[in-house]
Amino acid sequence: MATGSAVQPPVQPRSRSGLKTLLIVVAALFGFCIVGVAAATFIGLRIARRTHVETSGDNVRVETPFGTVVSTKDPEVAARNLGVDVYPGAQPVENNAAAVTVGKMKTVNAEFETSDPADKVFEFYKKKYPHATVTTADEGRYTIVATGDSSVVTINIESDDDHTRFHIANVSGKSPGKSDSD
Repeated sequence: MATGSAVQPPVQPRSRSGLKTLLIVVAALFGFCIVGVAAATFIGLRIARRTHVETSGDNVRVETPFGTVVSTKDPEVAARNLGVDVYPGAQPVENNAAAVTVGKMKTVNAEFETSDPADKVFEFYKKKYPHATVTTADEGRYTIVATGDSSVVTINIESDDDHTRFHIANVSGKSPGKSDSD
């Protein structure tokens, strides 16, 4: 018979479930990262394949899946697309004009100069926009901001030595029709 010694149960190896859980979580995160990079690459390639750029002189047209961007630096085209009367006899300043259309938003701006005094140019535009939201005059600098019909027209006028320079910007939310730059 047995002498009085107790039988000990066999020692079980330690459970490695904590390490297994950690490895599963790390593998899942790594897998999600790979899927995310693959998805971003796929989407980027589709956008790149569907983006077309056309240039013609100072005109650029970019068609993307999100809309079309049309721009021009030609001051004559920008002046025609302003939707604002240009001061009589004023000449557009070269390389200071742009017309950009993105979706339904159209922005056209151009800079002009004339030999007439700034206050005369200011009076011309003040009559064109009698209900302007902002009209300021300060030491040879004038600003007119007029809003209406989903557009904002900003005119800045400034004396510059023996001539007057003025900048006109028209931002319109209307759907643009076919412009001269298309």
